[in-house]
Amino acid sequence: MAELMNSTVGKLLQETAARLPEKDAVVYPDRGLRYTYSQFEALCRDTAKGLMKLGIEAGEHIAIWSTNRPEWVTAQFATGKMGAVLVTVNTSYRTAELEYLLKQSDSTTLILMEQFKDTSYIDMLYEIVPELKTAEPGKLKSKKLPYLKNVIVLGENRYPGMMHWDDVLALKDGVSDEELDKRMASLDPVDPINMQYTSGTTGFPKGVMLTHNNLVNNALNIAECMKLTDQDRLCIPVPFFHCFGCVIGTLACVSVGATMVPVQEFDPKKVLEAVEKERCTALHGVPTMFIAELNHPDFEKYDLSSLRTGVMAGSNCPIEVMKAVIEKMGAKEITICYGQTEASPVITQTRTDDPIELRVATVGKALPNVEVKIIDPVTNEELPYGQQGELCTRGYQVMKGYYKNPDATRDAIDKDGWLHTGDLAIMDENGYCRITGRLKDMIIRGGENIYPREIEEFLYQHPAVLDVQIVGIPDEKFGEEVMAWIQLKEGQTATAEDIRNFCLGKIARFKVPRYIEFCDSFPTTASGKIQKYKLRKMAEEVVSSKSASFK
Repeated sequence: MAELMNSTVGKLLQETAARLPEKDAVVYPDRGLRYTYSQFEALCRDTAKGLMKLGIEAGEHIAIWSTNRPEWVTAQFATGKMGAVLVTVNTSYRTAELEYLLKQSDSTTLILMEQFKDTSYIDMLYEIVPELKTAEPGKLKSKKLPYLKNVIVLGENRYPGMMHWDDVLALKDGVSDEELDKRMASLDPVDPINMQYTSGTTGFPKGVMLTHNNLVNNALNIAECMKLTDQDRLCIPVPFFHCFGCVIGTLACVSVGATMVPVQEFDPKKVLEAVEKERCTALHGVPTMFIAELNHPDFEKYDLSSLRTGVMAGSNCPIEVMKAVIEKMGAKEITICYGQTEASPVITQTRTDDPIELRVATVGKALPNVEVKIIDPVTNEELPYGQQGELCTRGYQVMKGYYKNPDATRDAIDKDGWLHTGDLAIMDENGYCRITGRLKDMIIRGGENIYPREIEEFLYQHPAVLDVQIVGIPDEKFGEEVMAWIQLKEGQTATAEDIRNFCLGKIARFKVPRYIEFCDSFPTTASGKIQKYKLRKMAEEVVSSKSASFK
């Protein structure tokens, strides 16, 4: 088993740049931007010095609210060098969510882009912090957000009360290399360096504190499982604010010296273009992204022959989609990852040489130096192989805890150090796990336990079905009933009766969806995760208005 590293994020980049100075580190094909590892290391050092000159100490919190711009990845490694904790902000947040995060995280600095899609981030910030309009840059005094002092904007324009990203870089000469090296040497790898807020589908989002060692070791193990090396070029269309982007993506690349090829905002055409233009050997994505790429009308025109590996993760990976990625995209060594933010994020991963059956039917086995067990959620007793229960994990990858929330931390991590994931799973005798659902997503119909994943996998086999989500809705007679939300493939048609007939005789009658609705898209988070709680709410509204299809 590989030894664990005891290193900081900033030192990891420094060592890779020393080993591979002329290797491409970051490439934005659509911007014509290209940094070698020595150039990227120098840029991150300059940015770190600029942040130090602003008076930002190690352990202070810097929030970043932006899509996958070049400044995002620079900020990630600059803070990794000067020791400020990077607090990642979901690009879909609006005023109430942003205010909550900035307040709860005690962030002293906010880095933000001007706007995302049609929404002005600048206007939202002025709404939350009206004092910003008359404040001297770097000296904000806000009643609502007493910690917030610095606001740094990414973009061409200047705004009252805010600094420009270039202003920070211009401060670099005010801090010597020796001062930065001293700061870097003072950082403890067991201290938090990254804080990510859980999506908050139940209650308020919680700040997950992740340490240098959490992230560096997880990134190395992920790279090892997908056989990523300094010869690889990884296309990263998943958002940096999510662990998928900034750990499985950027940090995994830096851990081995691979090239990062980010896509600023997901667009299937831009992904296909980037893979072709840069001869990417690896590609990351959530299933909905791969579905969009595979179904792009120009898909056949792109040369994707360079693809070899990558990661599909973020939500359940449909078997048919996985097969298409391997066969049509040529990513024959693509892996599946499973985990959660609280685990830095990866817990299990398939290996590149696993047989196809394991790579399409499981989420792999535990990473090196990671323990996994399946327990009875009621008794907490460990279950034998082949029995369904809650997946728990223990090891270097488990978070430091939730920021300022010791009660929630105790609920998530037991006294023996096991993180309780809330996911239902079955483990085989070789340690390979199948995720069978969320504890809270399980549907109980008339005393029968129904797992949405099982019905979804079955319905993916219908020739007209592009994507499907199964949810449970309240029912007076049975307690809960099954509802299917279905997206059809372009040019295909099907009725609720067609879908129901497809099920009859193949799956148990109590699993056949009583309600079937067709839709064009599913509600998702900015990172591409499907929000089942929203689908449940929509389902209840549809059924109560009597517009659903009844049996």
